[in-house]
Amino acid sequence: MVQERVMEKLAILADAAKYDVSCSSSNSSRKNKNKGLGDASGNGICHAYTEDGRCVSLLKILLTNHCIFDCAYCVSRKSNDIKRAAFTVQEVVDLTIGFYRRNYIEGLFLSSGIFDNPDYTMERLVRIVKKLRLEENFNGYIHLKAIPGASAELLTEAGLYADRLSVNVEMPTEQSLKLLAPDKNHIDVIKPMEFLKNEIIGYKEEKKQNYKAPLFAPAGQSTQMVIGATKENDMEILGMANYFYEKMNMKRVYYSGYVPISYDNRLPAIGTPVPMIRENRLYQADWLIRFYGFNVNEMVGFDQPNLDLDIDPKLGWALRNLDKFPVDINTADLELILRIPGIGVLGAKKIVAARKFKRLQPDDLHKLGIAYSRSKYFLAFAAPFQLQKDLTSIQIKDHILNAQKSKYKNDFSNQLALF
Repeated sequence: MVQERVMEKLAILADAAKYDVSCSSSNSSRKNKNKGLGDASGNGICHAYTEDGRCVSLLKILLTNHCIFDCAYCVSRKSNDIKRAAFTVQEVVDLTIGFYRRNYIEGLFLSSGIFDNPDYTMERLVRIVKKLRLEENFNGYIHLKAIPGASAELLTEAGLYADRLSVNVEMPTEQSLKLLAPDKNHIDVIKPMEFLKNEIIGYKEEKKQNYKAPLFAPAGQSTQMVIGATKENDMEILGMANYFYEKMNMKRVYYSGYVPISYDNRLPAIGTPVPMIRENRLYQADWLIRFYGFNVNEMVGFDQPNLDLDIDPKLGWALRNLDKFPVDINTADLELILRIPGIGVLGAKKIVAARKFKRLQPDDLHKLGIAYSRSKYFLAFAAPFQLQKDLTSIQIKDHILNAQKSKYKNDFSNQLALF
């Protein structure tokens, strides 16, 4: 009977957790010790497929879907007539260890509604990760939600046991948060982010001086924004993300296309398609900011506040800046090669390394794994490739669109079931 009740809770609280997409184990360096369970290094933790095709898994649950707040966009809002449940601390510990031993999962992603107040909820979350680390000797990856409004002491303790902490900003702007979650305050989200940033920096400096110093959130902190629930444009969304990267040392900003779950007239109607393509374009733009040296205002601006849904942001920039092309990859610097559509970071580095031995030609790019069918419009080679330079941006866009088939559709995929 007890087991049946726990499994019923699991069904409810795993389903409620699927709307939170900010789960990743990148950059954690926690190692196994004392013949314990698990290892967080190099593992991705979520029921999803990574870009290189790996399927990774985690136990992704809420501690509870009870909540004192009434956020219009949230399925767990207090006014929503849904089945409620709450795990005990020991139930979460037992589920995590049991599923890990059965090789169902590689770690834990734990979030929660707010029981009574932030400290009460955060204290229970901390008790769970402490039990896993100290009593079960669990060294697998743990991503823990930091509850806005919780005390500094609890946030510090959480960082000593979790690999990554995240405080969801939820809405891209303060105005939208006030509209859809009037009980919440934007500054209550920013303050714990600043605190965690300073703690992470402080512990890293201490680690340099004393290698025995404890780890503190070694995978950093992340956040999530719901997109499509309100009318912010992509310039506002990416501007906020850039602020988090520059001012909060954020590891990742996640973008979650709003899934219509409410008849509230402040929100898109139920049946409105989830903005999956827009979500993907934001991730692509985010990647360009973090790894390709792009500025937000190179991709969006007051004259074009939204990303083009037909093409990726890098191609969009190239088509608007044809005066910078064609590029001779045999002489151009790495920064410019990175801006050529169809050439990624790894490909650009391969090109720079290979050209030391010979002058590269189209066949060489194929061998290096470059998407030549896309990049050829922006490369300078001898005839007959010279003809590519005479095409207009509209013609190039049409050629590329006609040659590709998008894998993204306006639908919503459910979180994978554990069984």
